[in-house]
Amino acid sequence: MKVVLEKVFPLGASADSAWQLLQDIESVAGCMPGAKITERVDATHYKGTITVRLGPATMAFKGVIEVLALDSGQRSLHLVGKGEDATGTSAASMDLHAAIQTAGDACELTGKSEVTMSGKAAALGGRLMGPVADQMLKQFVANFAKRLGELQAQQAQQDLQTQPTQQTDDAPEPQQTGQQARQPVDAPLRSASAAAQQPPSTVNNDAPQSELNGFALAWAILRDWLRGLFSHKTA
Repeated sequence: MKVVLEKVFPLGASADSAWQLLQDIESVAGCMPGAKITERVDATHYKGTITVRLGPATMAFKGVIEVLALDSGQRSLHLVGKGEDATGTSAASMDLHAAIQTAGDACELTGKSEVTMSGKAAALGGRLMGPVADQMLKQFVANFAKRLGELQAQQAQQDLQTQPTQQTDDAPEPQQTGQQARQPVDAPLRSASAAAQQPPSTVNNDAPQSELNGFALAWAILRDWLRGLFSHKTA
């Protein structure tokens, strides 16, 4: 059973920042709920796992990821992933094309994925495979956007630390009179220096991602179906 998805998602960040994150395969994999990179074989081959919880049942896949193309000029990524469960009764594969495109002062994440499932997983998924894959993609983009925001905040904090806190030698010193003359020269800079010395927030790429919650996923699918149903009735 195969499902093909093509989506465009706006991101509130520059194209360069988003592309920098998209090249980090470990971080990208960590944005998928339940996914984790377990081993980096080389620059283009990785091993990993993904766990999906559907009510009382849990399905765990182990597989490999191969980066087929990474084009900095086009800011595009092409990778494939294949895996199977521990019993060998279910298998899944994904062929993903993703790219970052400039959109004004921000950018967009465009993607096309072909997901194929076989065996027990395909039998259980049935016609829900499309909505399930769509919801997983939405969760992935939400995590990607959140991590991108954290990276931008970290970069802004680092930029603040590197800003000069003293006047240049060729800059004329302002004249001071009265009570202002009795204050230390660096008094106005203390608050800025104290803020700059605060440690920057860190992004933990190794933080374990929670499993994909089947109940929340089912509700999201039902909600989208109801919206479509009532929109047709009121049209």
